[in-house]
Amino acid sequence: MNATEIAGVRIPDSRLATEATELVRDATTELLYHHSRRVHLFGALQGRRRGLDFDPELLYLAAMFHDLGLGPEHHASGRRFEVDGAEAAAAFLRGHGVDERRVRLVWEAIALHTTPGIPEFLEPEIALTTAGVELDVLGIGYADLAAADRDAVVAAHPRPDFKRGILRAFHDGVAPKPETAFGNVKADVLAHFDPDFERTDFVTVIENSAWPE
Repeated sequence: MNATEIAGVRIPDSRLATEATELVRDATTELLYHHSRRVHLFGALQGRRRGLDFDPELLYLAAMFHDLGLGPEHHASGRRFEVDGAEAAAAFLRGHGVDERRVRLVWEAIALHTTPGIPEFLEPEIALTTAGVELDVLGIGYADLAAADRDAVVAAHPRPDFKRGILRAFHDGVAPKPETAFGNVKADVLAHFDPDFERTDFVTVIENSAWPE
């Protein structure tokens, strides 16, 4: 195994991928950097297992940017952190002259990575970004991969106290804009950490809408 291959997955080393790696490493925490790299590796391993034909560079870019929206520079955006990350990735890609079809694939992969039940039916790069996230964060698909492959990924990108660390990162990224947790899994995170957090209830929103009937 050479320095750019982990568990049989080659890490993209194009100028675009290298600059994205540098940007993300400078802009985020060690926890989120290593998580993002594992998301790429686990997503690629799931793609290989499923026999999917995917663009390795696009999967890598989506994985690297997928949690960038949790950073403090996005706390006042008023948008879901997934959209902030997707927008940051799109700006980066457009700045490097990437065509709009590829930009859109990365944008959707990031924007949908916490929306279960949809990505799996879309393009492989979108499906596999979510698959990588689900494996690393939730353990979904853990048994699908050989233990040797999981161990190789974690050896290259360790996850010390990751469960508690990623939950805290989610909380810190979403708590400044709690309205963006409506209808998605981050409401569970806020409710866990903040005893005063009040969920927006979907039924109540409908019943109290401006419609008279």
